Amino acid sequence: MLRLTWVQPEDLIGHELRQAAQDGRQPKAIAARWRAAGGPQAPATAGASPTPASRYLRQLAEDLLDELADLPSALADDEPTDLVRIRSACPDWPEPVGTPATTTPHHLEAAWLGRATGCLLGKPVEKLPLDAIRRLARATGNWPLTTYFTARGVPEDLLRQHPWNRRSANTSLAENIDGMPEDDDLNYPLLNLVLLQRHGKAFTTTDVARVWLDELPAGRTFTAERVAYRNLLTGLEPPHTARHRNPFREWIGALIRADVHGWTNPGRPAAAAEQAHRDAALTHTANGVYAAMFTAATIATAASGGHDIHTCLRTGLTVVPPRSRLARAVRHAVRLAHAHEDFDTVVDELHASHADTHHWVHAVPNTALIAAALTHADGDFAGSICRAVSGGWDTDSGGATAGSVAGLLAGHPAALPDRWTAPLKNRLATSVGDFNGIGFDTLAHLTHRETHRP
Repeated sequence: MLRLTWVQPEDLIGHELRQAAQDGRQPKAIAARWRAAGGPQAPATAGASPTPASRYLRQLAEDLLDELADLPSALADDEPTDLVRIRSACPDWPEPVGTPATTTPHHLEAAWLGRATGCLLGKPVEKLPLDAIRRLARATGNWPLTTYFTARGVPEDLLRQHPWNRRSANTSLAENIDGMPEDDDLNYPLLNLVLLQRHGKAFTTTDVARVWLDELPAGRTFTAERVAYRNLLTGLEPPHTARHRNPFREWIGALIRADVHGWTNPGRPAAAAEQAHRDAALTHTANGVYAAMFTAATIATAASGGHDIHTCLRTGLTVVPPRSRLARAVRHAVRLAHAHEDFDTVVDELHASHADTHHWVHAVPNTALIAAALTHADGDFAGSICRAVSGGWDTDSGGATAGSVAGLLAGHPAALPDRWTAPLKNRLATSVGDFNGIGFDTLAHLTHRETHRP
């Protein structure tokens, strides 16, 4: 039986109840009705529960999703989604200064390679709990992480207890890497490159939707992106696509789409953040949008050259409402990274703060972990991707974004250690457009061309 993930109402309701509790609504009465009817909890890691619900439960879930959407939020004033209100909430919103900065194809190739490498490092342990990641790495003498995961030398009983990610095990362990395999963390930057080629930097959220419908297979979408895709097909228009029965609207999906907006706006963090906002509005709200804006502004600052990672992250925070949950989480993570020499201690503190309240794909803990990893590694490439992945949660996405930022700071593909980049063989697999098999050097030149277009 085909159980399409991330869209079943009986699975969405549990995630929406958690989201409601996080964003200042009062869902207890609705949660009690769902439990009294025999409704299940949301799947812990998978996108769908193993068996369909009854027709009664499915209809009840749809009704309760709509009731939850009507509940007022106590955090609405501190966490707006509208760009005008976001800017008003940010007292240090960055303004253009002097002549715009430029970047080079070498910088951008290092960023593309960094994104791919960090993603690849995290792919085999995606969805695994933190303790499993540590045990698997220690079993091969690879802790703290210094290279790709391997199954060689891992005890069979440990692998039975904590198997590698099913979709990635055959393409992302050290012994079987043969080029960069397809991943949504690379598909979305490719889509945004297409977006800029077709519509320029003045694109609208509707333009994003059109590119998706033209170029993105529905089966390559997950969480908020899959719900928004479904909403488009039912006739809803942006930004309603982000809100309608979409409990994943504050998860990490918009963040992983943000790199191109930063890469193509070197030294222009506000412009990068505004582009990321228009992109994110198709699928996300509030903290899900802020995560994308923070990432884009951080990358735009790194792309200009001459700034250390700490300046880049501080600039990224200037486009995030300071009283939002995301801003508070990032500030806390950076403080932890400065306070503790042992990164495992930083990670344990972050998990203590977020693991019980957030899904492993949520934007708030993942953005905090990325900021902590970059801070603790002082922007060093290998240190950044290894720390991001070793912290768990959405390991391939966190590794990808940390790698993108640290790659830019490294400034040149030759500055990235060969043990990380050689297995990629300058080849990227994808189902997006005509990009399958493209080289990262070619992608860098295509991206560089977009930095000069309006």
